[in-house]
Amino acid sequence: TINKCLKHEKIPVYGDGSQIRDWIYVEDHVTGILKVIDEGNIGEKYNIGANNEVRNIDVVELICSILDKLKPMKDDLKYNSLINFVDDRPGHDSRYSLDNNKIKNLGWEPKFTWKKGLEKTIKWYIDNSEFLEKDVNKIYSGERLGRIT
Repeated sequence: TINKCLKHEKIPVYGDGSQIRDWIYVEDHVTGILKVIDEGNIGEKYNIGANNEVRNIDVVELICSILDKLKPMKDDLKYNSLINFVDDRPGHDSRYSLDNNKIKNLGWEPKFTWKKGLEKTIKWYIDNSEFLEKDVNKIYSGERLGRIT
């Protein structure tokens, strides 16, 4: 979504965007993995979640509003004008939720709020746009992978 915004391309949102996911900032996820490696029980499974369930459309709209402040579009256009609702995927889950009590019992907690983590992510994309354009697009151009049957 951030890349689509920065390229001023349409942002596809499946269905009405009401699907819910538990969002986590990458650094929090990594520290969770390291905590499990260091202190978890071998063979045990741990969910690393931030207890931060947000609808997909709310994520997209927040990304757009943050970018409106950090990197405004020309002609007073808003990034949310790029949102394009598309047919929902067949079998698209309406909600993913995690019980992260086991990893919390190891003493792990996310350190970043949802909004702070998203702002840091967006700033990284802005600061590294040349790298993303030049190097990453050689590997993956952003198209949807897999097929619908």
